Amino acid sequence: MLDRLRSDIQCILDRDPAARSTWEVITCYPGLHAIWLQRPAHWCWTHGFKWLGRFISHMGRWFTGIEIHPGAVIGRQVFIDHGMGVVIGETAVVGDGCTIYHGVTLGGTSLYKGAKRHPTLGKNVVVSAGAKVLGGFEVGDDAKIGSNAVVIKPVPAGATAVGIPARIIPSKTGQSADVTEHEATPKVQPQPAAQDDCGKTGETSFSAYGVTSEVDPVAQAMRSLSDGAAGHEKQIALLWAAIEKLSIQGQVKDCVPCESERPEAFQKDKIDQIMGK
Repeated sequence: MLDRLRSDIQCILDRDPAARSTWEVITCYPGLHAIWLQRPAHWCWTHGFKWLGRFISHMGRWFTGIEIHPGAVIGRQVFIDHGMGVVIGETAVVGDGCTIYHGVTLGGTSLYKGAKRHPTLGKNVVVSAGAKVLGGFEVGDDAKIGSNAVVIKPVPAGATAVGIPARIIPSKTGQSADVTEHEATPKVQPQPAAQDDCGKTGETSFSAYGVTSEVDPVAQAMRSLSDGAAGHEKQIALLWAAIEKLSIQGQVKDCVPCESERPEAFQKDKIDQIMGK
């Protein structure tokens, strides 16, 4: 039990640069308090003391602003950062090493009692601020959910989900699509107990938030259309230049009809500016 408490504290010190001391983490981190209150609530829930489990959960919500149903399964080294407004449903499963930011909902879309209504997060998943993960599907290990994304379908391991509804950006060559993976991220050496809990060996890095370095798939498609339209515009301009040249030389009479005159052309630069290119 003491090893698990130390692991809970250490994972916050490892992932949050604002955490300066163990005492600060113990006294000032509502996410840690919510996790500690959820454990006795979950024990009561699984041992038949349903009302007591819900009451402990309710008190935890009142003290921390984080609502975790006592039926939810929370793994080891889970870090709820800031935490205000986090809601974790009854059948949700949060894997070891996950990080959840404020305003996150692990919610359900079904009203059938006893059914798997809430998502299952694999190991080391990052769910960014304001994201909504809705449904009884799985989010793979090391996946990341972007801020304010609405995820309604499974997310493969290592992928990043962004947008409303969320679009999946898969990992490449086994690496995450998260932008912070490409930065010089300091390595974190977990304590031996934490390694045993999560089944890891060696050093691991932590990347906060699901901010992808890859282009959004829809934006990429729109830019491809923009580039194609610009290419067509250039080809048409060359064709009209050739026709006008022939007309001036007198080889072909009236080969440029009046209705072909176009006061405006395709404005690729303006479209690119709107899309943020």
